[in-house]
Amino acid sequence: MKGSITIVSFFILGAVLGYFGLIPITLVESKASFYVLSTLMFFVGLSIGSDSKTLKSFKKLNPKYYLLPLATIIGTLGGCAIISIVIPGRSLTDIMAVGSGFGYYSLSSIFITEYKGAELGTIALLSNILRELIALLFAPFLVKYFGKLATISVGGATTMDTTLPVILKFSGKEFIVVSVFHGFILDLSVPFLVTFFCSF
Repeated sequence: MKGSITIVSFFILGAVLGYFGLIPITLVESKASFYVLSTLMFFVGLSIGSDSKTLKSFKKLNPKYYLLPLATIIGTLGGCAIISIVIPGRSLTDIMAVGSGFGYYSLSSIFITEYKGAELGTIALLSNILRELIALLFAPFLVKYFGKLATISVGGATTMDTTLPVILKFSGKEFIVVSVFHGFILDLSVPFLVTFFCSF
């Protein structure tokens, strides 16, 4: 929750500074966001590659749980396709790009802003933060009515970090490795899927 508030605070600060022209337009129009994005991707790769204990723990996972990230991806993109029917002014691929963030707002919103502009990037930021908040706030309801894997699926890419504590509390400690694996795979998928849908 604290991380979400920090990200939104920086977003609001940037919007205010931009609105009042307190940041030179040359900086806004430069490739600064590309370099920030490249740096962010480097640290994402570094954190994943250096965590050998997590990678080893995946070998002990029941093979049926390997399908959970795939189910989350298919379910999310299927939901995006349905929603696109009732949202005017946005293409299917725009909505798919937003959905492909899977709650990874810090990365996906930067990608989408870079490729599609600030408006869709803002929508992606808010949409993905909302996904995380739903997982955090509605975990008991999700587990009670949809099963112990529901909160993991709803949490998307956040299940290896910010939503892990509520998954531990309401789904049980036996789902920790499942949750981390799920978040790990979705983290990896975000840059590929978002850029794929943004390319149309």
